[in-house]
Amino acid sequence: MHDVDTSVLRTVLALAETGSFSRAGVRVGRSQSAVSEQIRKLEEMFGRTFFERTTRSVCLTTEGEHLLAHARAMVAQADAMLARFRAIDIAGEVRFGSPEDFASAYLPDILGVFASAHPAVELHVTCQLTLPLVEEFEAGEQDLIIVKQDPGRRYAASRPLWRERLVWVAATSLSRDFAEATRGPLPLVLSPSPCVYRSRATHTLERARVTWSGVFTSPSFAGQAAAVRAGLGYAVMPRAMVPPELLVLPDWPDLAEVEIALLGQARLSPAAAALAGFIEERVARR
Repeated sequence: MHDVDTSVLRTVLALAETGSFSRAGVRVGRSQSAVSEQIRKLEEMFGRTFFERTTRSVCLTTEGEHLLAHARAMVAQADAMLARFRAIDIAGEVRFGSPEDFASAYLPDILGVFASAHPAVELHVTCQLTLPLVEEFEAGEQDLIIVKQDPGRRYAASRPLWRERLVWVAATSLSRDFAEATRGPLPLVLSPSPCVYRSRATHTLERARVTWSGVFTSPSFAGQAAAVRAGLGYAVMPRAMVPPELLVLPDWPDLAEVEIALLGQARLSPAAAALAGFIEERVARR
């Protein structure tokens, strides 16, 4: 009789989502060769091929797609069981900070499940821009924070969670190809500086020798989306968070990815360490 280890299933999820043995290894805390060996043994046990390998990428086969659904369900059940029966051992206060857009898109699920599993943990959550969060963290006012960073210029001791693909977006009324839209200064909807999304947009335009004008600046993702929706200008957003009423502009210049990461104090309380681990586990299933 064979059993499937949930750690192997977590590797399956990571590999399916990243399309890379090395990036999957970073996510699950294993070497590239260890990830490859886990997948090889899994395929050998079932006598099926779950991943198609090429020199450039790794993708799921049809059998792999079926496996993925089962893997997600089994890992979710395992996490729920672990959270439920570990909850009685964890108590305390956690000060946690997050950018507003991450908080709106992902935190309700993550923090809701964590709070339910750990009712003795008192959460204090702050939502604001990355720079003020980092300043509070460095002053010892936050235990854990989520940050957006350039993968080439990481914050010290940051724990990468995933990378965001960025895209150009606009209202239907401003849907134009890049050459037409940039005949004059390009109107931009932006976050205040410093912001990695802002720098991705402006540096890309400057490399293309395109002039731009910041017509609307807001620290709020919802405020920026409203301005774009009203046709005030163009914006850069994570592909996964583009509101359905906005258009992703094809054939505009490519934008470098942004990394979402977790920063934790050197000495975390058991409650803060539990939240950090919980966030990493939940994100690994995205």
